[in-house]
Amino acid sequence: MESPKIAVLGAGVVGTTTARLLQNEMRNTEVTIIAESFKEDTTSAVAAGMFRPGTSFRGSTKEITKKWIDNSWEYWQEILKSSEAPQAGLMSFSSYIFSKENYQVTRNHLIEDLVPIYRPADKNELKICGEGWKYGSYFSTLKIGCERYLPWVEKKFTVNGGKIVKGKIDSFTSLPQRFDLVFNCTGLGAKYLCNDFDLVPIRGQVIKARVPWLKTAFYGDYDAYIIPGFDDIATLGGVRQYDSYNMNVCKHDAAAIFERSCELLPALKNVEIIEHKVGLRPHRVPVRVEGELINGLKVVHCYGHGGYGVMCAPGTAMDAVKIGVDLFKSNIRSKV
Repeated sequence: MESPKIAVLGAGVVGTTTARLLQNEMRNTEVTIIAESFKEDTTSAVAAGMFRPGTSFRGSTKEITKKWIDNSWEYWQEILKSSEAPQAGLMSFSSYIFSKENYQVTRNHLIEDLVPIYRPADKNELKICGEGWKYGSYFSTLKIGCERYLPWVEKKFTVNGGKIVKGKIDSFTSLPQRFDLVFNCTGLGAKYLCNDFDLVPIRGQVIKARVPWLKTAFYGDYDAYIIPGFDDIATLGGVRQYDSYNMNVCKHDAAAIFERSCELLPALKNVEIIEHKVGLRPHRVPVRVEGELINGLKVVHCYGHGGYGVMCAPGTAMDAVKIGVDLFKSNIRSKV
């Protein structure tokens, strides 16, 4: 048989990771990434990329959700331990999460048994960000900087023979050529590609600021977070605006983000603001990872990660690839 032809729709962190895993799993295949936006133009590039999945991230069962998270952590750990970690945008650090009102928001049952350290903050640590914090936790984690990861994984993909095609796919019948298997990693684009109205945007806005002294992440009440990054560029956030399609920077959101960040860490008042960014998180419950036959075309869906696509892309991609392999093998058997 000729080498099977596979298309991956979408070049964000989910699509590029899926494409790379496909090359590793299905040897001698021709894999093509088709997308309208790449690298810094994707929603993935807006995200801070800290590994801290929220409770709104869900697969079809609790067991599947936990498997996705655990497998993603191991995938990132493998890169983190390699010499390519800096080029791939991986770095480890620690984080505090504080609350003045609710002890439970400082806990995360999805990663407490996964990360090396997850413990309650002591009385002195509760005063790091000023007075009034009643509850807190300290944990170790990692960051995936997509401004580095996406170019890194795309290069790995193309060096291994992968193809890149820039273009918008409006329907599965409008693909530029015949493919034996298609992976739908289009994020919010799947809303119309699949007529999936369970998929809604959650608008996010962040501030990128130069904070060379920041080595630890901080979370506070009301979606306030400060996360270190590469080249001394930290991410200050954020907002979660349900069902909003506004891609413009809102000066009121920017002012609120900066005010909350400075309340959390007063030393931020004099930092250099580099830019403001906006992205639409593709939110769906549960995240859709499943196969489907569409007009005779074998399609594997992998989308709806919300604000947790960067951290949990590998785990969902592994399941998507497995589904794709099984679909392809069943196709071969049907021809024998």
